[in-house]
Amino acid sequence: MSEIEHNMRDRELWQSQNFLRRPEFVANLIGRTTITNSDLVVEIGPGKGIITQQLAKKAGRIVAVEADQRLAINLQASFQGVPNIQIVEADFLRWELPREPYKVFSNIPFNMTADIVRKLTEDRNPPQLSYLIMQDKAAFRFMGKPKGSQTSILLKPWFEVKIVANIDRREFTPVPKINAVLVEFGKLEKPLVEPQSRQWFRDFVVYGYSQWQPTILDAFREVFSWKQRSFLEKEPRIRGRKPSELTIEEWLKLFETFTTYVPADKKEVVRGAEEKLERQQQNLRKWHRTR
Repeated sequence: MSEIEHNMRDRELWQSQNFLRRPEFVANLIGRTTITNSDLVVEIGPGKGIITQQLAKKAGRIVAVEADQRLAINLQASFQGVPNIQIVEADFLRWELPREPYKVFSNIPFNMTADIVRKLTEDRNPPQLSYLIMQDKAAFRFMGKPKGSQTSILLKPWFEVKIVANIDRREFTPVPKINAVLVEFGKLEKPLVEPQSRQWFRDFVVYGYSQWQPTILDAFREVFSWKQRSFLEKEPRIRGRKPSELTIEEWLKLFETFTTYVPADKKEVVRGAEEKLERQQQNLRKWHRTR
């Protein structure tokens, strides 16, 4: 890679990621987590290692995954001889997550938040706990506040999401124009949806959100029979409500009706809804890149 290409990549990196600057503040944030010396912790994009250094004092083992070759080489030199730190040069989104129990602590690039959260929460072995620094608006979307979102409903059967700490903008360099928070994604010990029904639930939710109908029962007009809709309309928390106005409990009530009473041919209406949405989003991203 030429020096010009390196400089361009460095500028892109700094534009997309804001780095914490004070070790004592990082230590304070880690102190608010459940990380102990018995944990394997994955760090995404360690940069110059300010978080890595503090994690080494708390965690049993740290695997820090850095995509930039020069940063990875510098990190390997900096932490040479530190037995509980492993530096891996890799694109995190393509890197295989551990097969043993682990946790995550990272200050992630804000523009990669959705992709990173998706990888962590949809893997066959998701982390027990993930602590991610992100924009507050992204955190609210994952939490489903102030109102529900497709993103939050797709998470809630398997994860509890909460804000651990608000972060002053001045703790970053460069100082961002947005507010940042430390968010905890905790894997539920007992999922609200059985593993064999996971994809059905995800397709069901995506279908409901993607119909753009005035109410949730209008969205499922092609799925639920007239009799089933009449029964569901007796539920005051469902009748006349938009998809974004439903709680996870209400979505689960709808899904139970779907799985129990809807015949197989009608179930096929929602099958593949998530995959279809993903294809549409990929095409949109390609269109934006080629404009």
